[in-house]
Amino acid sequence: MAGELGNERDDYSRNSIDFADELAELSGSRRRWRVSARLDELFRTISLYAVPAAIMLLSGLVLMFQESQYAVRGETSLTFQAKGDVPATFGPPMVQGVLERAPAVRQFSTHLSEAPVWFRVTVPPVGAAQHTVIEFPSRHAQTLICWRNPDAPAIGRADRSAVRGAIRMSKAGFAIDLGQLVAPVTLLCEGTFSGPAHLTLVAWPASELNVSEREFHRSNGLLEGGLLTLSAFVLVTAIINKEWLYVLFAAWLIGNLRLAANSLGADTQWLERAIPTDLDALVRKATFAIYYVLTYSLFTQLFKRELRRIGWRWMVMVLQWAGVVLCCAAIALPYAHFIPVLWVVAALGIAIVLMLLTRILVLTRSRVAMWYSASLSIVLFATFSEVIAAAFNARALATAFNSVTAALFSSLMAALAIAEQMRAEHQGKLEAQTELRNAYDVTPVGLFTLDDQGIFVRGNAALHTMLGIPNTEGRTFRWDQFFGQSTWRMLLDVAQHSEESELEILSLPRDDGRTSRYLVKAIFSAGRIEGSLQDITERARTMEQLRYLAENDPLTGVSNRRGIEKALAEAIRTLSDARPAALAYLDLDRFKLVNDLFGHAAGDEVLRQACDRMRARLSTDQSVGRTGGDEFIVVFRDATIKEAAAVARRLVDAICGEPYQIGERAFQVRASAGVIELTTDMRVPDAISSADRACREAKKSRRELVVYERGAAAFRERLAELRLIDALDAGLTPNTLFLEMQPIMEMASPGESLNFEVLLRMRDSDGNIVPASRVISAAEENGSIGMIDKWVLTNTLAWIDLNRDRLAKTRFVCVNLSGASLNDEHFIRDIFTTLAAHERAVGLLCIEITETVALHDLDNTRRFVDRIHQLGGRIALDDFGAGFSSFSYLKDLAVDAIKIDGAFVKSMAAHPANLAIVEAIVALAKNLGIRSVAEWVEDTATLEALSELGVDYVQGFLIARPQTPEAILAADSAVSFVRDPQLASLLLELGDAYYPRHRSNSALH
Repeated sequence: MAGELGNERDDYSRNSIDFADELAELSGSRRRWRVSARLDELFRTISLYAVPAAIMLLSGLVLMFQESQYAVRGETSLTFQAKGDVPATFGPPMVQGVLERAPAVRQFSTHLSEAPVWFRVTVPPVGAAQHTVIEFPSRHAQTLICWRNPDAPAIGRADRSAVRGAIRMSKAGFAIDLGQLVAPVTLLCEGTFSGPAHLTLVAWPASELNVSEREFHRSNGLLEGGLLTLSAFVLVTAIINKEWLYVLFAAWLIGNLRLAANSLGADTQWLERAIPTDLDALVRKATFAIYYVLTYSLFTQLFKRELRRIGWRWMVMVLQWAGVVLCCAAIALPYAHFIPVLWVVAALGIAIVLMLLTRILVLTRSRVAMWYSASLSIVLFATFSEVIAAAFNARALATAFNSVTAALFSSLMAALAIAEQMRAEHQGKLEAQTELRNAYDVTPVGLFTLDDQGIFVRGNAALHTMLGIPNTEGRTFRWDQFFGQSTWRMLLDVAQHSEESELEILSLPRDDGRTSRYLVKAIFSAGRIEGSLQDITERARTMEQLRYLAENDPLTGVSNRRGIEKALAEAIRTLSDARPAALAYLDLDRFKLVNDLFGHAAGDEVLRQACDRMRARLSTDQSVGRTGGDEFIVVFRDATIKEAAAVARRLVDAICGEPYQIGERAFQVRASAGVIELTTDMRVPDAISSADRACREAKKSRRELVVYERGAAAFRERLAELRLIDALDAGLTPNTLFLEMQPIMEMASPGESLNFEVLLRMRDSDGNIVPASRVISAAEENGSIGMIDKWVLTNTLAWIDLNRDRLAKTRFVCVNLSGASLNDEHFIRDIFTTLAAHERAVGLLCIEITETVALHDLDNTRRFVDRIHQLGGRIALDDFGAGFSSFSYLKDLAVDAIKIDGAFVKSMAAHPANLAIVEAIVALAKNLGIRSVAEWVEDTATLEALSELGVDYVQGFLIARPQTPEAILAADSAVSFVRDPQLASLLLELGDAYYPRHRSNSALH
């Protein structure tokens, strides 16, 4: 035991030593890391701050206290005598004499003339042991010839392509080496110039001129190197960042380089290669024109937003057209004539740009505009300084701020303007990125990025909440963890093969078993899927509910009209001999009474129970739908008409059988049903209408069930009605419509009048007469009754106009108008237009309106009656007494006649109550001075009773059935249609006895 304990102590000691060594090593590593980090920070500080500051300080000290290596001394500006209008015939000796009388000058301007200029100069020695060199510094000089003795050969000649003798090229012009002079020497020279040349002469010691030439070439190299490097850097930046503005700036820098080279006199070469002499003028013109275009483009692109803000669009347009003028001048004009155009355009352009920049600075305080203004100011000041230096021999000014330094500094300022814009754009992008990131984080829609393996690269907070992803750093989550592998493959496939995909997907069940529905929008870009995830679970439930409600009745749970019509359309579409189908229309007969007596809650419960009873007796191939308050449709698929009728009978029995128990109350409800056999040529509305007709027939006949098999007469009648409605909808006159006329006999003088009522008739495809009530009912359902009324009225008026002379005994012609038509403002306007076109016929017209329509809007009815009377027409109230409420309103309407409801007249002889009602109506009419007309007179007992009561007119089958218009024209009076001699005799007797008993002042006479 002791040995074991000793071994354990040894092991513990060794472990302790090892752990201590590890701690020591870790501690040393941390110290080394801290030292390394501090050294990195020190080096960074030195590099970022100390070194640049030292460079700037040393450079400033060198510029201030060290003399330039290219400082020159000893140059002397010479006076000379010059003349530019020397005749071409003069030789050097003659010119020498002319120049001796010319004044001495230090500068001579050619004023853009390209004619030869002669000048004479006396050159003093510049120093002992030094060659004297005369510099002709004009960059516009093209040729030069010089003589020491006018009578001797020239000592040298030169042009821009070659030199001979003592003359050589020097900087931008020429120079002539006169050797060591001990006494002044006189030279006679002839030169030609191109452009705005200013001739000056400078005497140099040869060594000093050499220094000046080296400084010239150094300046040229500095200019080219600096601007080319800057433009190359900008171009590379533009290509990398795909910023076309920087490409434009790079091109503008090259233009700035060429402009400065022109000012320096070094524009005859490019990249150490000489430009052909004959192209110099063309290159210079192109340089100026292109530089203008580049400057305009850079300016308008750089300040696009600011220019829109300040307005002054007309100034920008002036800049545009000035550029067009300059480009055209560069192409068409020689260099000497191009220069004045350049001056005008440049001055105008600079002035406009300065005005616009000032306006931009005032309104926007733009730092971009500030730097660009500084760049433009440097160019202007450099040009101005050269002019001042040339005019006043201020060489120090020109040396301190010449075209080379101006080009460099203006380019630098323009670069700062571009950099400022880049900074502003970068800052804007950073702010936009920050806003985007904030929006990304707070948007309620889940945003995500997936790699091509389905791993989440990033996602916002909404995504984490939707999917329940924990905020665990370093963990990876896959798409299929939440939606399954099949959904991932579908998303990847759709995203890769379409520009934008949208999918509805279902999540995998969560721990609580719930699933959610999501809408995914995704695009595939750069090997990743960028998308959004929106939880549409509630929306999907709502849409599902809406889809259910769109085709189902929320009260009863059966299909609604849309749903059952869809089922009916499908049944008709799949109809065949092997798959017959039928349709049933059911109506609850006493349902309205339940609603009125016990409220809608009880009525709703009755509907629900009725639907439950029907569904319990229907198979899966049979569908029921509620189309109205108490109306239902049943579609029977794969069922013969007999099978459908049998099921319909069971449905009616189920509805009518057991009472409906609602709380403590029990209700008995009756039902009627109509069943029709469907055919392939049926339309859905036609099928429903036909079944509805069968149902109404069942209700009217109290048979509970009526069945229309294929080929039933009801189908033919309905087909005729539909053709009529289609024709009316198309604005056509149906050829199945025609008019008949039923005589209305005057009781006072039956044989002296021929009055009648115009009746509408229609024939079906077999030539059978369709009841007018069905035609009118169908037209009212379809909304075409106004067109039928207009057709009847128009044809009646035209017929009266045509036959007015043959209607000598006619006092009035009655025409019925429906209530729907009289409530249609367009119809009223049209019929009064029609009446105005038939003034002659209106005097016979008597328009019949029902008392229900008349009392619906009494003011409107009164206006209508007054307008008819103004035109000479008459008004009669039809079906008077049917509403039991018109007596009190009769005094407010100036009607001409009342037609007593036929229901009272037909049974008055058998029912004393009806007789009393008719008697009261007749007496009321007499007291109001209104004529009375009794309809439905079908027997002599009724006729005699009406005569005894004093009715003015009678109408019915006893007198005459409806007649053709031709028969009316052929008749002498209403009695002409009576075929029974005894009835004819009775009518005459009643007429003779009528007038002494009953007198009336009706307007119908």
